[in-house]
Amino acid sequence: MLEPDIAEEKIATDMIEHVESVDGTSETEPPTLSRAERRKLYWKIDMRLMPILTLIELLCTLDKGSNAKIQGLVTQLHLTGNKYNAALALYFLPYILFECPAGLLTKRLRPSRWLPALTIIWGIITTLMGLVTNYRQLVGVRIVLGAVEAGIFPGACWYLSMWYPRHELQYRVALFWGGATIAGAISGALAFGISFMSGVGGKEGWSWIFILEGLITAIVGVISLFVLVDFPSTASFLTPRERAYVLHQKKFDNSLHGEEEMFRWRYVLAAFLDWKTWTHAIMFISLVGPLYGISFFLPSIINGFGFSPAASQLLTVPPYIFGALLGLAGAVLSDAHKLRWPFVLAGHAMCALGFGIQISNAHFAVKYFGTFFCVAGSYGMFPGVASWTSNNTAGQYKRGTAIAINVAFGNLAGSIASILYRSQDAPRYILGDAIELMFVGMGVISLAVTVFVYSRINAKREKEMALLKEKGVAYNGAEFREMGDHAPDFRYTL
Repeated sequence: MLEPDIAEEKIATDMIEHVESVDGTSETEPPTLSRAERRKLYWKIDMRLMPILTLIELLCTLDKGSNAKIQGLVTQLHLTGNKYNAALALYFLPYILFECPAGLLTKRLRPSRWLPALTIIWGIITTLMGLVTNYRQLVGVRIVLGAVEAGIFPGACWYLSMWYPRHELQYRVALFWGGATIAGAISGALAFGISFMSGVGGKEGWSWIFILEGLITAIVGVISLFVLVDFPSTASFLTPRERAYVLHQKKFDNSLHGEEEMFRWRYVLAAFLDWKTWTHAIMFISLVGPLYGISFFLPSIINGFGFSPAASQLLTVPPYIFGALLGLAGAVLSDAHKLRWPFVLAGHAMCALGFGIQISNAHFAVKYFGTFFCVAGSYGMFPGVASWTSNNTAGQYKRGTAIAINVAFGNLAGSIASILYRSQDAPRYILGDAIELMFVGMGVISLAVTVFVYSRINAKREKEMALLKEKGVAYNGAEFREMGDHAPDFRYTL
């Protein structure tokens, strides 16, 4: 039996007709689709992939349980001092450690099986979290939860990059990530409703939040086993002509010679040694730190304004709705203009404004208004950073590794954010807001450096390609694919 990479490469090669150009370089004759046919094709793919992936992300984010804190979790488990913060932080340790291997396993173990399996296990563990009776059990369950979730987000981002051209990717990542944003919106309302179950079966409201949300997640994981498919080359819901078109669009998205699809350890190492992996990692940190800070503690922050727990849950809804709508609008514009940096910078600006308001001594109404910008800047603009990494990394396994590294470092910021908002700092949380602003500042600097270097490299490659053409020098297709995003015909998305 052929290895997964070899089998997929053979199918893809058989489906796309290669022709030789007069100068000896390999080009590809693309299957032709009309504009209406192309729109219909990607709508078909969207309908097959996006609803289930968005629902998975929604439920996984919903299950993180920030709303449970003010529904009796802290008091019943006697989480004195900063024990709650420590339980949040320890979740990230296995997440960071397992991020890269779990992301790379997505293709090897088939995404149509790997992602549903992780979702089912995630749901079961979340249900068990509703049954814990002390701090040690809570920490143990959260550590296992972090290990399981490590493969979901980077795996899904890499999976989407296999289906969509790079300048149509951010919109899909935004739809997928919209599940997380919507989860923030409905978690408050859902927690408000579940809170009325307090006392049922001898359990408080926080227990029922985890039990019910975990059971729903496991059920969706089972459903996803029958919905998700592996790759365009084996997608039976597409016609052969449609499969060939998708393969061509993706494989030759940024180069006439395609990209490397075989697994080699040197491609994994290349991701670790590439400068842009780390500048993008800093940008991940700059938005994920604020993202987790606001998502973990927004109910507590609003509760500190003087509202009841029930009212605080409901008041978390509008900022997330605002963030989801702004994120989708930004993704559409970013893909349309084939630009990422202005929208990432807009996220930084909104976070700076939002956390700047939070750190001030403003009236609580103004501070509540500021939470809209905290959520919109972090949640809404985060897909731009995620898709930017994918856009500018060529080679399936190098790209998968780079995405995993970025998400891992982003979650390092999440672990820091989980201990920033200490109970003794309530209600202003000056320390937490100040460090969130520091994250934003780091991101702005990294963004400026990255755009500057990308622009210089693109200009240099334009001259290099012109010189090669003038001298009649031509690389063959295999040499270009081996160079990946370092090839002279590869252009970075700004």
